[in-house]
Amino acid sequence: MHSWIWMLLYLSLFSSWPLWKVVWGTLQQSTTMKHGVAFRKFSRTSSHRMLMLRNLVTSLLQHEQIKTTLPKAKDASRLAEKIITLGKKGDLPAFRRATSFLLDQSLVPKLFSDLAQRYADRPGGYTRVLKFGNRPGDNAPHAILELVDNPRDLRFQMTSRAVGWELLSKRVGNEDPKSLVASGISDIDEVIEREKTVAPEERGELRSITRRNLQKALRYRTREGVERMSRIAEDHVDTLLAQPLALKEIAAAKQEKKERAANFAGIRLKAGQTLPGGVRSTLHLAQGALGKENPGRWRWFTRRKLGVDKSSVWNEL
Repeated sequence: MHSWIWMLLYLSLFSSWPLWKVVWGTLQQSTTMKHGVAFRKFSRTSSHRMLMLRNLVTSLLQHEQIKTTLPKAKDASRLAEKIITLGKKGDLPAFRRATSFLLDQSLVPKLFSDLAQRYADRPGGYTRVLKFGNRPGDNAPHAILELVDNPRDLRFQMTSRAVGWELLSKRVGNEDPKSLVASGISDIDEVIEREKTVAPEERGELRSITRRNLQKALRYRTREGVERMSRIAEDHVDTLLAQPLALKEIAAAKQEKKERAANFAGIRLKAGQTLPGGVRSTLHLAQGALGKENPGRWRWFTRRKLGVDKSSVWNEL
């Protein structure tokens, strides 16, 4: 530190450069901006890194939902957005660039037909990154990278179940639970259609955050999306209604089993005995712990008895 100060003083006194120019040049060198640095290094060479990202994008277009580490998911998401934009353009240069980028050439027709039609009205944001905890072993942050509006859309599934949960919680407070178990909630489809047009400041049957997620999930979906959300919500409502009944039946069965076992708690069975009406035979009991031979000492440590060994004769009988 002292040598650096003495060097600045020397330059300011014995050179034509003033002190402020020296200090300003030093600050400029220490605050250099990272222009053009687009992607992470991942401790790989450029060729290995690009091949890894191309493989991730290819797997994403094939399965529409993959699981990887969070940094890889973020970088692969940026490239997947550009590739889907090429599919929406649909011209010959875009076709050539997408063909040269994807590792599986059989996915090119899917990119330029199915995905291009799915995202025709969406201006951007074709992918979604969902954090998935940490990976066992190296504790790396995990994430799920998926295409928006895919058949296994996690955000769509969670929103549909939240709709079923909130509608059931309101109906249970106003109606008889037994009638709900018998009939269920029949107007979920109508509620979803009404909540699509409710403004954020207005009040509806759903919470504001659930309504916002519903509107985002159905913004670029057709009538089929509303029907699918209604089916998922109805299935979740049936599950929530059936779960207490199932738990009640399981608890009643366990209590009955305990009472039946308590009736025979005072009976001590002897070896080879069975209860009246028992299905196991005495031979079956004897073949268990009673049928095991006591080896005693090892044979090579035991002195053989004098006389004729008739063990083979007894074994043949």
